[in-house]
Amino acid sequence: MKQSVRNERMQSAIKIGAILFLLANPTFLFADSDPKNNETMKEVTVRASKVDSQSPFLPDVKGAKIYAGKKTSAIRLDEAPTITNNNYRQALSKTPGLLVSEESTPLFSLGYRGLDPHRAQFMQIMKDGIPIHADMFGYPEAYYTPPLQTVESIEFIRGGAALMYGPQPGGALNFVTQKPVTDRKFQVESENVFGTDNYFSNYEAFTGTAGPVGYLGYFHEREGDGFRAANSDFEVISSGMKVTINQTGDTRLTLNYDEYHEEHGEPGGLSLTSTTNPTYEADRSFATRQFDRFRLERYYASAILEHDISDATLLEARLYGGNYRRYSKRQRGGGFGTIPTGGAANSNDIEEQDFYNLGFEPRLRHDYELLGEKHTLTVGTHTFFSESTRTDQRGASASADSGAIRNESDRSMEYFSVFLENLFRWKRLSVTPSVRFEHFWQRIEEHANATRADLIDRKTFDVVPLFGIGVVYEAAKAVEVYTNFSQSYRPEIFTQSVPTGTNQVVNEDLHEGFGWQYDIGLRGRPLPFLSWDTSFFILDFKDQIGTVGNTVQNVGDARHYGVELFTEADLIGIYDFAKRTEFVKRIGSFSPFVSLTLLDAEFYEGPSSERQPQYAPKYNLRTGVNYEWRQCVKINMSSTFVGDHFADDASTLNRKIPSYKVWDLTGEVKLFRNLWKAVDMSLFGGINNLFDEKYYSRIRGDGIDPAYGRNLYGGVKFSIGSPSKRLGEDSVFSQYMGKGYAG
Repeated sequence: MKQSVRNERMQSAIKIGAILFLLANPTFLFADSDPKNNETMKEVTVRASKVDSQSPFLPDVKGAKIYAGKKTSAIRLDEAPTITNNNYRQALSKTPGLLVSEESTPLFSLGYRGLDPHRAQFMQIMKDGIPIHADMFGYPEAYYTPPLQTVESIEFIRGGAALMYGPQPGGALNFVTQKPVTDRKFQVESENVFGTDNYFSNYEAFTGTAGPVGYLGYFHEREGDGFRAANSDFEVISSGMKVTINQTGDTRLTLNYDEYHEEHGEPGGLSLTSTTNPTYEADRSFATRQFDRFRLERYYASAILEHDISDATLLEARLYGGNYRRYSKRQRGGGFGTIPTGGAANSNDIEEQDFYNLGFEPRLRHDYELLGEKHTLTVGTHTFFSESTRTDQRGASASADSGAIRNESDRSMEYFSVFLENLFRWKRLSVTPSVRFEHFWQRIEEHANATRADLIDRKTFDVVPLFGIGVVYEAAKAVEVYTNFSQSYRPEIFTQSVPTGTNQVVNEDLHEGFGWQYDIGLRGRPLPFLSWDTSFFILDFKDQIGTVGNTVQNVGDARHYGVELFTEADLIGIYDFAKRTEFVKRIGSFSPFVSLTLLDAEFYEGPSSERQPQYAPKYNLRTGVNYEWRQCVKINMSSTFVGDHFADDASTLNRKIPSYKVWDLTGEVKLFRNLWKAVDMSLFGGINNLFDEKYYSRIRGDGIDPAYGRNLYGGVKFSIGSPSKRLGEDSVFSQYMGKGYAG
């Protein structure tokens, strides 16, 4: 067995060496072996398709990535009024297929087509194309997300993302952060928000470009008491610095460093039938945990190099790494929705995990001509290393910060993948076959375990090939029929390889879960004021890993299928187009939108056969309307309607989440825009959960986690900078003074 693993590692090392050689010598991939032919090679001129920055879909090709044939969404945060407190219910309101599992802490849980939303563990979550999970495989939980004040747009790629970014079956969500402004030498920005329950948010930033060097630095803090009676306070402190060199040149370098600190209380869950304390219906604000706390620290750096080797060839390389520390302490002796009692309540469980990560991902894109048509090839590799420790302690009091060691282990992950995609174009038809080979090594070595005499040293190695294909046919101008088939997989995580629970064991035949997805749809944006995307999907997820009794094993197969629909239309723009009028310029745009997911999911094999997977509601409807006038006034009214579903795979009655409907109203008014070519100023605010819906969308092991009732906020933001190079642009202030408007 050891010799076999050694041979496999040697083969993988040879593959790595070969790929790195090709990437280090990109012209080798495309060179003609005959020097004479090189001298007379025909010149190829390739024109990339124009990127529509207003489109709700990603372009066919962007940078060194191919999106053709994939179902995608491009979310521009500046379309709506300013969002505060990282409210993803509002930020993702136009994105079907996603379920926001809401909580009142700063943490992030997002589900996809009926997959478990807890910390978005079945999705690939990234920032500027760089994974932000604590560990890509061993602990794929996204505790950290960047402050939305730093985010320019959000990209979402569904099933085909497994072949572009990694193996996770839940698609990929990429936060694209802002870059330094290029038209000013210096600019400062400030945003301050106040709200219900002592909510406060502050964001300060400075940015500019001097010669070839651009810079952007920020500091962000937000805090609040929460709406629960006790222990629901939170605080987030983050900061970062980004430097770009030659941002608009042929060779571009971006250096980034971020720090993130967060702490919050965990007030505990509630129950519908509790006899020891108020029930959920009696008092939604009651806290069953007084001492449970959670802390997170993250220190990360990255370097992104983009080099135009020629007009037809682009090289991108990302180098990233850092430290991720997760700490929690939780009182013992409690049950589902009850106050801790008995002797165990005089102690707590303390968990600390430290992750040290390093990753490198080069990608190469080459445009070439074949048989009279222009095609695009992308190839790359992704290497990732992780070393982490986990220590579990038993505190001698309910609020202890440290205690006696119960479990201690070292964990490591080595990952290497190689991937290739080629976009073939034949007039209106495009076909993109994809292949990705995944290699990962995982090791967990226990040093202490108070529940077992034998300490485990478990090693896992696997190679998984993944394949896919995307097809697009342009039925009319800016109207496409598309389809995509892609594979994905889900390896065992650390807690499944070596469970920390008493008497838990791992099935010897445990293997990774494997999935495939199929999408077929019609999308279009034939006119600037009308867009839609409607599709049918199937997600088949086999051999999911779970726990039956005390055994970690493959628990069954599930099939998820349904329909996703998004459409948005500017009604005033349609009227202008039909009547040849210009009411949009005078009274603004009025754009209703609908984002709908209809889902039917069921286990068809395994212990949960014929049951509904967790967090798989039959419908998830988000609808609303945006009003905008001359980029100066923005008003958004949006709603979320979610059907009944369960928070576990066994459809347990006390884990049922009833249907709910939530409305939000937000607005923003820009008082000054480029006043004296230097000053912008806006007022904004909103009412979340406008009609005070009493609901919950998340249930933990300790009970129901109530969602926030009606809450209000208001704020002001402004920026001051050196004069803009843009000429002839007047401020909104001048319109108010009767001097006209040049917006």
